[in-house]
Amino acid sequence: MRKFLMLLSLFGALLFTSPVFADDASAPAAVAPVAAAAAAPNPGAFVNSGDNAWMLTSTALVLMMTIPGLALFYGGMVRKKNVLATVMQSFAITGLVTVLWMVAGYTLAFTQGNAYFGGMSRFFLSGMGLDSVNALAGTIPESTYMTFQMTFAIITPALITGAFADRMKFSSMLVFMTAWLITVYAPIAHMVWGPGGWLGGDGVLDFAGGTVVHINAGVAGLMAALVMGKRVGYGKEPMPPHNLVLTLIGASLLWVGWFGFNAGSAGAANDRAGMAMAVTQIATAAAALAWMFAEWMAKGKPSVLGICSGAVAGLVAITPASGFVGPSGALVIGLAAGVICFWTAVYMKNMFGYDDSLDAFGVHGIGGIVGALLTGVFAVKAIGGTAGVLEGNTAQLMIQAKGVMVTVVYDAVVSFILLKAIDMVMGLRVSEEQEREGLDVTLHGERVE
Repeated sequence: MRKFLMLLSLFGALLFTSPVFADDASAPAAVAPVAAAAAAPNPGAFVNSGDNAWMLTSTALVLMMTIPGLALFYGGMVRKKNVLATVMQSFAITGLVTVLWMVAGYTLAFTQGNAYFGGMSRFFLSGMGLDSVNALAGTIPESTYMTFQMTFAIITPALITGAFADRMKFSSMLVFMTAWLITVYAPIAHMVWGPGGWLGGDGVLDFAGGTVVHINAGVAGLMAALVMGKRVGYGKEPMPPHNLVLTLIGASLLWVGWFGFNAGSAGAANDRAGMAMAVTQIATAAAALAWMFAEWMAKGKPSVLGICSGAVAGLVAITPASGFVGPSGALVIGLAAGVICFWTAVYMKNMFGYDDSLDAFGVHGIGGIVGALLTGVFAVKAIGGTAGVLEGNTAQLMIQAKGVMVTVVYDAVVSFILLKAIDMVMGLRVSEEQEREGLDVTLHGERVE
C-alpha cells in the first residue's frame, strides 16, 4: 500500500509539472485557437435554439407520418396480395421526392420568383450554408426549414396513392409523381405559402396545408381514379381490408405525427404552436367520435376502420385552420368533418360510381375543403385570423372559397393531362391478369405469407 501511494504521488507530480498543463509560455499557444474561434463571425447567430429544436422535432414527426404512418394506414386497408406494393409506394415516394425537392422543388416553392412560381436561386440547394435563412422562418436555419417543408412535399403525393391502390403500374406511378410534384405541388405551395405568392397575397388562410396538401392530393387522386377506372371485380367481389390492426397503428402514428405537421407550421416554439397543438387534438377527437356515431346509426355497428378514418378526417380538416381558430371552432370543425367525410366516403362515392380505393378524395379532398372553408368562419383575430369567435366572416369565407376553387381547377386540369399523357406513352394500369394475381408478386416478386 505504501509503495502504491508513493507511485501515485510521483504520477501526480509528473502530471501537474508537465509542459501541457504548466502555467508557462506554452499556454497561450494552447488557447489561441479558442480565441481565434471567438473572434470569427458566428454563422448561426440568428438561430433561436428552442425554435430550431422544435422544428427539428417537428420535421421528424412529419416524416414519421409517411413512413411508417401512411404506409401502414394504407397497407392495412388493401387486400393481402397488394400490401407490399402499397407500402412500397409510400417508401419509394419518400426517396423520390427527397431528391426532387433538393434539385428543384424547394426553390420553385419557397424562393422569390413571381406570383405563381419561385425562382431558381436554390436550384440543387445552391448557396444554402450555415448562415442561410428563409425570411418565412427567420429564427431557424434554412436547412431546417427546407427539410421541414420537404416532409410536407413527401406526404402529399403519398396520399394520392390511396385513390388508385391495387391497379397502377409502379413505373407509371413514379413518373406521375415526379411530374405532379413539379407542375402541381410546387406552384400551389408557392401561390399559397411562398414569398409573393398569388393566393397568400390575396389573403387565403392555410396554416399547415389544407389546400396545399390535402385538397391537392385528394383532387389528384380523384382524377387518377376516374382516368384509370374501377378495380377488377369492384362492386361484385368482396374487397375487405386484410389487417385493420396495421391500419389502426398507422392512424395512430398519423395522429401523433400531425402535431409536428400543425404545431410545427408555426415555425417556432411559441404560443401559436401551443394553440395549434390543442385545437388539433380537439378536432381529431371530435371527428373520430362523429364518424363513429354516424356509422353506428347508419349501419348498426361502429367499426375500427370508421373511427380511424374519422380521426384522419378531423386531422385533415383542422390543418388549414390550426393556426387561426380557438378550441370552440376546432370542436365544430371536427364534428363537421367526421359527419361529412363519412357521407362522402361511404355514400357519395357509390352515388357517382367512381372507385376511390382507400377514400383519398372522400377524406383528404373533402376534408380539406371543409377545413379550408370553415377556417373563414371560425378564424379568431387574436390567434391570427380575421374574425371574432363564432361570429363568422363572409369576406374571409369568400377568399377561402377562391383558394379552394383555384386549387381544385388547376390541380384537376393538370393532373388529368399528366395522367392521360403517361397512359398514352407507357400505360397507367397493370393488366387484368396482374391485378387478379396481386401486385406484390407481379410487380415486386414478393408476397406476404
